[in-house]
Amino acid sequence: MNSKTKWNRKYLERITIKEEEPKANARLKSLSASLKGGNALDLACGLGGNSFLLADLGYEVQAFDVSDVAVDFIRERAIHQQLAIKPVVCDLTDLTNIPLERSSFDFVVITYYLDRSIFPFVKSMVNDDGYFFMETFYRSSKWKNEGVSNQYKLASQELLNEFREWKVLFFEENEEEGRQTIFCQKNR
Repeated sequence: MNSKTKWNRKYLERITIKEEEPKANARLKSLSASLKGGNALDLACGLGGNSFLLADLGYEVQAFDVSDVAVDFIRERAIHQQLAIKPVVCDLTDLTNIPLERSSFDFVVITYYLDRSIFPFVKSMVNDDGYFFMETFYRSSKWKNEGVSNQYKLASQELLNEFREWKVLFFEENEEEGRQTIFCQKNR
């Protein structure tokens, strides 16, 4: 099963059977006082919880996901709620097909998606003094999630090392939850 089919099935189940409401990432929400609006990019946005939060904070959001089910869901919600969110079906494994200008975003967010080849792309998309937030799984000694391959888990301190030139405003490795979180600002 290809990635698009897999995620379409998961999101359709969440929307129709479980009737899940999209939720913003808890750490992103707690750090949102630093966010002042502008242009935002939500990569691997899923059902749009982070996109809706950012739009509520005054951002014009471009939300990318491989799932057309998720993108259609976000589009309908954004229209209904009159929010500035532009969802786009996009395969993030092929960055050459993403028609965006460099340094065009004040804020970029990624949660629970890991493809290390996307880091240079993210760095090129964030404006000087813009922000980046990422949270995803990491190889914790206490948390074992057999459903997530180690290739999709960060090494300890990996995000700190990857964004070492940036001003780190928040960093956490949570052993019990097996997650790593960074919130940082690009230096001029």
